[in-house]
Amino acid sequence: MYLNTLAGRTYNDYMQYPVFPWVLADYTSQTLNLTSPRTFRDLSKPMGAQTKERKLKFIQRFREVEKTEGDMTVQCHYCTHYSSAIIVASYLVRMPPFTQAFCSLQGGSFDVADRMFHSVKNAWESASRENMSDVRELTPEFFYLPEFLTNCNAVEFGCMQDGTALGDVQLPPWADGDPGKFISLHRQALESDFVSANLHHWIDLIFGYKQQGSAAVEAVNTFHPYFYGDKMDLSSIGDPLIRNTVLGFVSNFGQVPKQLLTKPHPARTPAGKPSPGKDAPTPASLPGRPQPFLHSLQALRPSQVTVRGSESPKGAIGHIVPTEKTILAVERNKVLLPPHWNWTFSWGFNDLSCCLGSYGSDKVLMTFENLAAWGRCLCAVCPSPGTIVTSGASTVVCVWELSMAKGRPRGLHLKQALYGHTQAVTCLAASVPFSILVSGSQDGTCILWDLDQLTHVARLPAHPEGISATAISDISGTIVSCAGAHLSLWNVNGQPLASITTAGGPDSAITCCCIVEGLVWDASHVVITGSRGGMVQIWKTEDMKISAPGQVTPDEPSAQPGSLRGRRWEKNLALCRELDVSVALTGKPSKASPAVTALAMSRNQTKLLVGDEKGRMFCWSAEG
Repeated sequence: MYLNTLAGRTYNDYMQYPVFPWVLADYTSQTLNLTSPRTFRDLSKPMGAQTKERKLKFIQRFREVEKTEGDMTVQCHYCTHYSSAIIVASYLVRMPPFTQAFCSLQGGSFDVADRMFHSVKNAWESASRENMSDVRELTPEFFYLPEFLTNCNAVEFGCMQDGTALGDVQLPPWADGDPGKFISLHRQALESDFVSANLHHWIDLIFGYKQQGSAAVEAVNTFHPYFYGDKMDLSSIGDPLIRNTVLGFVSNFGQVPKQLLTKPHPARTPAGKPSPGKDAPTPASLPGRPQPFLHSLQALRPSQVTVRGSESPKGAIGHIVPTEKTILAVERNKVLLPPHWNWTFSWGFNDLSCCLGSYGSDKVLMTFENLAAWGRCLCAVCPSPGTIVTSGASTVVCVWELSMAKGRPRGLHLKQALYGHTQAVTCLAASVPFSILVSGSQDGTCILWDLDQLTHVARLPAHPEGISATAISDISGTIVSCAGAHLSLWNVNGQPLASITTAGGPDSAITCCCIVEGLVWDASHVVITGSRGGMVQIWKTEDMKISAPGQVTPDEPSAQPGSLRGRRWEKNLALCRELDVSVALTGKPSKASPAVTALAMSRNQTKLLVGDEKGRMFCWSAEG
C-alpha cells in the first residue's frame, strides 16, 4: 500500500486504483499448501508471461508491430492493462458504489453475466493463460474484505449460459465456500515466506526498473505508450480529436503507476521480516522471547500487581491500561484519557456532574455540570484525546468534545446526542481504526454508531437479557457483546459470527470482556470474559461444519477430498481455559470470590491483567 500511494495510486480514482498481485496459482486443491512453491504464481514474470506459450505469443506480437509515431498500433507487448476502472469495478461490482460505477462504465447496464467476475479460478485462468487481452492483477480488497465476494444486496446480474443466476463469487475448494476463510488464507499467502522472498520481483515490474525501457522489453512487460502518463504530453497534441482519443484510451484501459525505482529492489528474506515490536504479537518460534499469551494458555499462573502508592485504585477496578513501562489502573466510574493516560474522566457523583482529574492524585482539573441535564451517567469511553462519550439512565448516547487551551481543559461541549435505546445504557466500547462506537443497554440491544459521522449504523438482534459488557477488536473490527451468561460475536457490519451461553446461575453472569487477536489474517478469535463469581474464562472460535440441518460435527482432518461440498460452515466458541485466582494461589476455590470487574492484555500480548471488585489486580502469564 505504501508503494501504491507513493506511485499515485488511490482509492479515490478508479483509473489509478491501488494494484496488488495475484500471489497464488492453485485454485483447485481441497487444501492450500503454503509450503510448496508450486502453489504460488511466478512473481518474477508479469501476468502475460505466466505460461511459456502465452509469453511467446506476446513476444511475437511485439516483434510484428510496426513502430510508427501517432499510430495506435505502436510496438508493445500489451494493448490492455493490469489495472483499469472497469477491472476495479468488475471485481467489486457486488458492493456500492462499485455497482453503480460498473453500470456507468458499461453504458448503463451490466455486462453479459458470463463475462462478469463470477469465479476466482476462472479469473485467474483468464488473466494468466487463456485470454490474450486479459492481464489484470488484483485489488487490495482480495486480502482483507470478504464482503465483496457475496451478493448481499441481491443485485440481479442476470443468468449465465448454463442458466445459473449470477450471485456470489465462486471460491476455490480450499475456501470451503466461506469468503472469510478465503480472505484469511489469501492474506496468509501474501505474508508467506515464499512471497516475502519473491515479492521484490513483482515490485520491479510494477513500480521499478522493469517497468520501462530495455529491462521492460526483456521482461515482456511493455504496454501501449498511452498507458505511461508521465511520458505523454497532452499539451503538445494540437489536434483535439487525437487528444480526446488519447484521454479516452487511458480512461478505458488504465495507467502505469509512477516509476519509483530505477534499480532492482532488494529481496526481503524471512530473516529480514520486521521483528515483533512492543505492539505486536510475538511468534512462539523466536528464541529468547517471552511466550505469547495465546501459545501458553495451560501454563498461565497469577501474580498480584501493586499499583504505586497514591495511584492505587480506591475500590473495584474499572479501567486498566498497560503501557510500555508500567500498568495504570483506576477504580470503577473512572476512565483514563489517551494518549498520555495522565488524566481521568470520572462520574457517579450525587449532583450528576462529571470531573476531569489528574491520574494518581485527588486533584480535580475541571468539573462539568452541564452533563447533569442528561441524567445519571452509568458508563463512558474516551476513544481519542478530544472525544468523550457518555451515556446512562437517559438512554441517550452523548458524544462530547473536550476543548483545550494551552494544554489545559477549557470545557466539554456536546457534539451529538444519539437516540435509539429504550432503557438505560450500561456499557460503551469504541474503535478508532474502524471508526465505530457500540452501546449496550438494559433493553437487550446493542447499537453500532459511526464514530466519524456520529450516525446510526446497525442494531444488533435483541439479546436475552440486558447488555453487561461490550468490546471491539482494533485488528478485525469483531464486536463482542455479553448479556447475563450469554456471549456473542459479530463482525464489523453487525452480522453474527458465533454465540454461546457460558453457564448457569447468578455467579456466571458476565461482568467484563476483552478480545485478543494475533496476526491480522488469523480468522480465529480469542475472547476473555470475567464473571460475577470471580471466574475468568478464555474462549476461542473454531470452524464447525454442518452436514445436515441441526447436526454439527467438528472438522476431521481425515475428511475425504470433495466431502466438504455442499456443507455449510459456522463458527463455534470453545472454552479453552478457566482462571480462578483462589485455586491458583491456595489450591482450592473460594466460597465467595469477588467479581471480576476489568480485563486488559499487555502490549506484547504475554500477560493478562485482571481487576476485581476488591480493588486487587492480578497478572496471569506463563512466567507467573
